[in-house]
Amino acid sequence: MTPQATPLSRPDGTPIRALVADDEEYLADLLRMTLRGEGWDVRTAATGRQALDIVREFAPDIIVLDIMMPGIDGMGVLKRLREERNETPVLFLTAKDELDDRIAGIAEGGDDYVTKPFSLEEVVVRLRALVRRHVRTLAAEDAPVLRVADLELNEDTYEVFRGGVRITLTSTEFELLRYLMLNYRRVLSKSQLLDKVWGYDFGGKSSIVELYISYLRKKIDTLGEPLIHTVRGIGYTLREEA
Repeated sequence: MTPQATPLSRPDGTPIRALVADDEEYLADLLRMTLRGEGWDVRTAATGRQALDIVREFAPDIIVLDIMMPGIDGMGVLKRLREERNETPVLFLTAKDELDDRIAGIAEGGDDYVTKPFSLEEVVVRLRALVRRHVRTLAAEDAPVLRVADLELNEDTYEVFRGGVRITLTSTEFELLRYLMLNYRRVLSKSQLLDKVWGYDFGGKSSIVELYISYLRKKIDTLGEPLIHTVRGIGYTLREEA
């Protein structure tokens, strides 16, 4: 377990369920042992087909996907999951270091990525951040429904609607929108969003905030008057224009 880390569990108190899909057996086993050290219930898969079968049977809370796998690759696995409306958070493992590959993975509905070689501690920190957001959503600890204009977010059902149209969001997109709605009309800096949405221990760059804001705008603001606004030199705010 990472130092000073608070053990995580599902809302019903059972262990977090994780799937690690990577065709490098040594790496998959290393991640499995590391996450079991966190107290999680972990299963592994060596192919995309195995990963899909395990997801449907095991219902994990978090998925670690290698992009390059035999048969159905990581991108293909994620695409099929999102088509089935499975919004389980996904962390990509990739040996590719090009920005286009990272953006492509997130565009397909991924939530985060790490580039090989990586430290196990970094992977655990990022997975814990994703799991905290996902478990919060499952637990629905706050008021179940948030509304701004014709935009509605239901924390109990994990659903978002605008003007009656259902919008499918990834776990990270959902949490980012939720935080913007909770801070209606308040201007939030990129560092604040990194802290509150990705977690202070995420260690990411502000460019990922810009990327997710652009994805939210494509899904939210194309259905009506813009609600997500940029305040130059400061950050972002969600509000109705007067």
